[in-house]
Amino acid sequence: MENGHSAVRQLRYLPAVGSAYGVEVLSFAALRAMDVHRRRTQPQRPDFHVFALVSSGTGAHEADFHSYRLEEGSAVWIRPGMVHRWSDIDACDGPLVLFLPGFLPGFTAPEAAAPACWHLDRQRLSLALLAAEHLDREHDAAVRTPRLASPALLSHLLAALILRALPDPPASAATTGSGGRQTEVFRAYRAAVEEHFTDWHHVADYARHLGYDVRTLTRATRAATGTGAKTFLDQRILLEAKRLLAHTDLPVGGCARRLGFGDVGNFTTFFRRQADTPPATWRTTHSAAHSTPQNAADSAPDSAARSAARSAADSADPGTPQSAADSAARSTPQSAADSAATTATAVPTAARSAAQRAARSAAPPAAHSLEDSAPGTAAPAQPGC
Repeated sequence: MENGHSAVRQLRYLPAVGSAYGVEVLSFAALRAMDVHRRRTQPQRPDFHVFALVSSGTGAHEADFHSYRLEEGSAVWIRPGMVHRWSDIDACDGPLVLFLPGFLPGFTAPEAAAPACWHLDRQRLSLALLAAEHLDREHDAAVRTPRLASPALLSHLLAALILRALPDPPASAATTGSGGRQTEVFRAYRAAVEEHFTDWHHVADYARHLGYDVRTLTRATRAATGTGAKTFLDQRILLEAKRLLAHTDLPVGGCARRLGFGDVGNFTTFFRRQADTPPATWRTTHSAAHSTPQNAADSAPDSAARSAARSAADSADPGTPQSAADSAARSTPQSAADSAATTATAVPTAARSAAQRAARSAAPPAAHSLEDSAPGTAAPAQPGC
């Protein structure tokens, strides 16, 4: 993690041959079969969506500093750029759907406010599992018989699955009479924030860029998420600050520069206001809380020396000139600098197919009307998705 390097594994979307439709379906069982080294339990950051349903079993998942208990009815949605890990899915069963960011076009306000994990009641879970199986079988048919392939159909089936599984929207989004317009405004604001949050720290910057006034952005953001535009922006900057502090060895000054703060004092003030603690203290507390025996065993021999060096850097003169590595590293989470980080090694297509076939043959039959349909081909994934 030295010189700003990340301890988070970057996952790239690498579909299997014949499955380049932008969406794929696999299962927890297939993921376990293809990930024999359990890399899924380490922090990773995909550049694609992962949507999962737990049909049975229990487990645990972590996403962006929140821990979730998984059980029957749990839904998990990992968005591109999220740092997450499958802490424990050894006893979980259910489908996992991988899809590219552009595969699901315009969507609704509830999607914007959905957390990383939520729970479905039995009726919703049953319907969502049916939708996931329909998507799986259509995808399998497209792979087996390309003339049947219909990306538009796959996109609609994916949308149906997510709409069925989404939690109820905030009351403000459900009751507003101009929901469509406000959703459009919020989606534009959210995309602009994701692209420019390391440079633009004021809502007025986005208002000028998008051609709206600040009040319009605030109303639209509150309707979609329950918070105002400024809070939404600040929380996005704070999240990336925590990612840098937790998963890289950049000093606090380096984190400040990466996020567009010209002065480390301003960054410290911002972080303290948002998180109620200075960044260096937050980093120390987070590191201590996650220093489990297993993590210690997996660490490099010089980890203590690295930690000492990082602590020294954090307490150093904030006016230290910016290093070349730090300058090159500054980027948004989806940028080329991020993409240059460690990339997941794709499991060979044949191995993925074998793992998926084995998982499907070992899995109990689904308890619904589609259980007698022909089994599908393997759905590819990167280990630990």
